[in-house]
Amino acid sequence: MRPTVHDIAAAARVSLATVDRVLNQRPGVRHVTREKVEAAIRELGYVRDVAAANLAKGRTYPLVFILPASDNSFMHGLNAEIRQAVLRSPAERTDIRTIEVPAFDPAALVSVLEGLSREKPCGIAMVATDAPEVRAAVDRLVRERFPIVTLVSDLTGSLRHHYAGVDNIAAGRTAAGLLGRFLGPRKGEIAVLAGSMLVRDHRERLEGFAAVMAEEFPDLAILPVLEGRDDPEVAHRLVADALGNAGIVGIYSLGAGNRGLIRALKEKAADRTLTVIAHELTAHTRAALVDNTIDAILNQDAGHEVRSAIRILKAKADGLAVIDAQERIRLDIFLKDNLP
Repeated sequence: MRPTVHDIAAAARVSLATVDRVLNQRPGVRHVTREKVEAAIRELGYVRDVAAANLAKGRTYPLVFILPASDNSFMHGLNAEIRQAVLRSPAERTDIRTIEVPAFDPAALVSVLEGLSREKPCGIAMVATDAPEVRAAVDRLVRERFPIVTLVSDLTGSLRHHYAGVDNIAAGRTAAGLLGRFLGPRKGEIAVLAGSMLVRDHRERLEGFAAVMAEEFPDLAILPVLEGRDDPEVAHRLVADALGNAGIVGIYSLGAGNRGLIRALKEKAADRTLTVIAHELTAHTRAALVDNTIDAILNQDAGHEVRSAIRILKAKADGLAVIDAQERIRLDIFLKDNLP
């Protein structure tokens, strides 16, 4: 049987109240008595059930999610998953709120982070804009003992505790493999649509994509990246202009802006046959996959990412280890024939 607090009290010859003070690091216990209790804990091999202790104390975890404010279907889906987590708050003992900041705006993100340092939540999950000032702000908060998880887009080189998202270099490599195989012996140019190169997930996807293209498909040339800023109208204009190039045989949409991409493709549907790979399964990309406007979708599970971030932040707040295998976010590949 597992040892209990009663066993500790008996072994150390102290009261249950004294054991409770030692376990919860509260004052009012003499040094010699504290040592006796800690020795009994070690000898008995007592392992504290932090979750049960927090439940008994009625502890609530205040958590903050920071998301970019943009007309981005995937971010809308991420927001919806956070709202579902809010509905689970009574059972999970969380108090969750969301703060939106302008997309691709490092200064606005830093301002929010600095404000949170005064509020002292139990943890922060954020879609990171990869900039030196953001990295410095995250590092300051971590040194102040704030658990921080990056969500969807990472902030490598910072002191953040964990990243909840797919391996974006692998995602880019996967996209290149699919696009190259779908095109077969065709030669030509590949247009790439991104949101912004300020976010690491887009840069890493491009890095993986370009590496495989150079290694395996040298007859396919990658054109300069089109940055749609996650704005469907901007994406539509950029893609429509690019499609005036007769040499384009494929498109890789590695970020958001897919509604604008789809509209531009449909307008040119009678003129040419293109192979298109995009990211994130939304209502719009699903419909485009069904009607053959898009050939394949690479998807990450937003719900899994939100649940993972919450588990990690609670574990960090309690000083517990994170189970890496449980928090690994997989990359799904959807074709018209295997849509869920």
